[in-house]
Amino acid sequence: MTGSKKDKKQQGFFRKIFSLINTTVKFLRSAINLVVLLFVISIIASMFGNNVKPLPDKAFLRLTPSGMLVEQLTYTDPLSQIIGQRAQHPTETLLSDLIEALESAKSDPHITGLVLELDFLAGGGISKLQTVGAAITDFKTSGKPVIATGSNYSQEQYFLASFADEIHLNPMGAIVLSGYGNYHPFFKDALDKLKINFHVFRVGQYKDAVEPFIRNDMSPASKVQASLWLNELWQAYSSGVESNRELPANTIDNYVNNMGHNLSLAAGNGAQLALQHGLVDHLSPRPAMRKRLTSMAGLNEDKDDYLHVDLQEYLFHQKLQLSESPSKDKIALLVAKGTIYDGVRPEGDIGSKSFSELLAKVRKDKDIRALVLRIDSPGGSAFASEVIRREIAQIQQSGIPVVVSMGSLAASGGYWIAAGADQIWASATTITGSIGVFGVVPTFENALATLGVYNDGIGTSPIADIYHLDRPMSPQAKQLIQLSVNNIYQQFLDLVAEGRDSTAENIHEIAGGRVWTGRKAKELGLVDELGNLDDAIAAAATLAELDDYELIDIKPSLNFQQQILKQLSQRAEKTSQNLGLSGGQKTLLPPALSDYAERLFSQTYLGEQAPGHLYLQCWQCRVD
Repeated sequence: MTGSKKDKKQQGFFRKIFSLINTTVKFLRSAINLVVLLFVISIIASMFGNNVKPLPDKAFLRLTPSGMLVEQLTYTDPLSQIIGQRAQHPTETLLSDLIEALESAKSDPHITGLVLELDFLAGGGISKLQTVGAAITDFKTSGKPVIATGSNYSQEQYFLASFADEIHLNPMGAIVLSGYGNYHPFFKDALDKLKINFHVFRVGQYKDAVEPFIRNDMSPASKVQASLWLNELWQAYSSGVESNRELPANTIDNYVNNMGHNLSLAAGNGAQLALQHGLVDHLSPRPAMRKRLTSMAGLNEDKDDYLHVDLQEYLFHQKLQLSESPSKDKIALLVAKGTIYDGVRPEGDIGSKSFSELLAKVRKDKDIRALVLRIDSPGGSAFASEVIRREIAQIQQSGIPVVVSMGSLAASGGYWIAAGADQIWASATTITGSIGVFGVVPTFENALATLGVYNDGIGTSPIADIYHLDRPMSPQAKQLIQLSVNNIYQQFLDLVAEGRDSTAENIHEIAGGRVWTGRKAKELGLVDELGNLDDAIAAAATLAELDDYELIDIKPSLNFQQQILKQLSQRAEKTSQNLGLSGGQKTLLPPALSDYAERLFSQTYLGEQAPGHLYLQCWQCRVD
């Protein structure tokens, strides 16, 4: 009896302990749920509440672009944005946001100047930089000052800075200019050692995207064509900077080509080197820079900083202002940015199905009188490119003119979908052309044999094993793929010839995979006019005989849940920043290696995204 009572007391004691723990856990869970609920409610309230902070009466507009300049932001799931880690600085900046802000600020009496803080800009291509530069130049006609500041300036950061009235560089910094290059790793020996057989099929001597799989170096033909467009881009860069800074001709070439000698004369001081060559106006540590900006813009006593308004805050206020009554007649603007794939793809890539649905929306809208298609794409799947091209042709058949505006890159499959447009516009530094086709199929029979793995069997035809990557590719299979490549190339020539009012023979003379700048493409008849997006929109209005029209963006529709999550993610990000909770996001691979691996995978994938394994992609169009 005594032992039994003792056991019961012990059981009662442990039951009380576990009950206490359970109660504590429930309380903590409820408290956490309450905190989360209050957080969400506060966000929703701030979304709909009247908590808009007015703009200062007088302030500078501060532009701090970060990451890559892009025509279209890459889609990120809003829920992932809320619960996931955020990069400390955005990895992309929308080009149109910068242009819109500069155009509005030019005549805005509240904006008294412009500051360019460029430390976190990664690049985006000279074509986009020229577009922003032209907007800065237009802003300067208002008489408002433009100041550029930087701890260091990369090549692309400095190009934007060169449009400023004053360029300030930290005394510990430097301007790093290196010219343009086109470099790729080559894998032939590595593939041989791994006993992987890469079967390559292509049309066009200059379609050199396949060279990394069959060579250990760049072919002479590839070097010749790359040197032509690289030198043209560099000429545009160097002459642009020299014109902006009123420097003698060849100043930039001298700075770059004799860097070692020039730096030795400056005792190894990169900042002094930039000052001596007239690339900057002042060497300013941060306190001096803050003092200079405060003297020009005024002091924000609460933050001990100069009076300024940032890009997104300024755009938000601009959108709050009442706009003019919309016109019944509309011009649609649709951005085609990224690699072209089959099926459905989020923004930042082009999916044949999802993009065709947007084109169908344009065709069915009775108020849309013209379409401007902004293309910034290296190409991709031949099949997907043709699906999109046919949808564009249907729009034209319905009586809606289509004008293509090329961004930094509209090559290969990007040119395929552009070729039939009523007009094609490009900038002088657009990279386009690359009219050619290739296919790649790896087989692993030799690599597997070294492990003692073999494949054997029987089929009803000589090509029954064509999709078995652990078997050698038969001569007949190789013939079939090469014939398919030849056929796609001929289709490419024919549709370009039809769209450009030429012949397939004439197009072949300038095709073969060659890459051209926009300026040269115009000379060759692949482009109608040189100009920016605004020029293309004006051309579309002329074709549609419109004097009064509304420009509308065509974008994928978000359902109610997605809209709420998107708003929540934006408010949560802002709240986290205010609380100092923003964190960095790390990946296992360096960005360059990760990008290369992704592109390599996209060109060797044999699934639904690559029917026939035939590609219209300009892999060699990258500029370093």
